[in-house]
Amino acid sequence: MTGVQPPVPALEPAFQVEVELGPLEDHGRTRAGHRRVVPILGGTIRGAFDGTILPGGADWQLVRDDGSIEIDGRYTGRSADGSLVYLHAVGVRSGSPDVLEALLRGEDVDPRSYYFRTAVTIESSSRPEFERSLYVASCIRDANRVRYVAYRVT
Repeated sequence: MTGVQPPVPALEPAFQVEVELGPLEDHGRTRAGHRRVVPILGGTIRGAFDGTILPGGADWQLVRDDGSIEIDGRYTGRSADGSLVYLHAVGVRSGSPDVLEALLRGEDVDPRSYYFRTAVTIESSSRPEFERSLYVASCIRDANRVRYVAYRVT
């Protein structure tokens, strides 16, 4: 099938997540870089499935020399039917130094003034259809929470 082009991916809205955050734990400079951990206290999932985010997850961040943050969020949701869903969000939050400092202080910042995107993968023994797709998310950082819309890549 020489000359056949691959399908062009599109994005379809899949679900929305709102994660409540605990106080930032600053570990300082480690062998991996400037490490910070942000505990996840709970939250909600709405859309392709509805549920709650369970306490106990966290975002294990690395702060780059330019102030950008490498996101590595791992947490568990419980869907309305009681089944567990593991979510893993990997991405980057970047912006000008003054905007990143304002976010760190917990100030309201227009989400168009910074870049905050993640790739989200899902594991679920009861919902295998979510394991067969890729998701990308556009995120907002509020003082004590992160909100995002995840889009399924078609």
